[in-house]
Amino acid sequence: MTDDSPADTARPSVLFVCVHNAGRSQMAAGFLAALAGDRIEVRSAGSAPADQLNPAAVEAMSEVGIDISTANPKILTTEAVNASDVVITMGCGDTCPVFPGTSYRDWDLEDPAGRGVEAVRPIRDEIRDRVEALIAELTTRATAG
Repeated sequence: MTDDSPADTARPSVLFVCVHNAGRSQMAAGFLAALAGDRIEVRSAGSAPADQLNPAAVEAMSEVGIDISTANPKILTTEAVNASDVVITMGCGDTCPVFPGTSYRDWDLEDPAGRGVEAVRPIRDEIRDRVEALIAELTTRATAG
């Protein structure tokens, strides 16, 4: 492999988007960062970001050893979408800009807003399953390419 080959110079980049960037997208970003390490670049954003993370999402992630408490909800920008190879939406509807060459997926997940940790745990577990499948797909594609 040469220094200018894509496998040497780039790693896949994923952007998780939900409305408030306070629950689902933050949990997904936390799992991806923890499980993929530096193999995949991770971002998250919201179309109408909240002032703070959902405390039940923070607690649910803490239960599985992932600390997302220092994350902050961020506004969705066209730059973040354009810089990402895969954009995964979680209920943001049509507010996500679309760029050619970017893979878009919608994960239909319940919104944890206003729910206790008992209700957030199954959402967290579903997100973990989807993130694990995404990591397998992206790292297989990167090594096969």
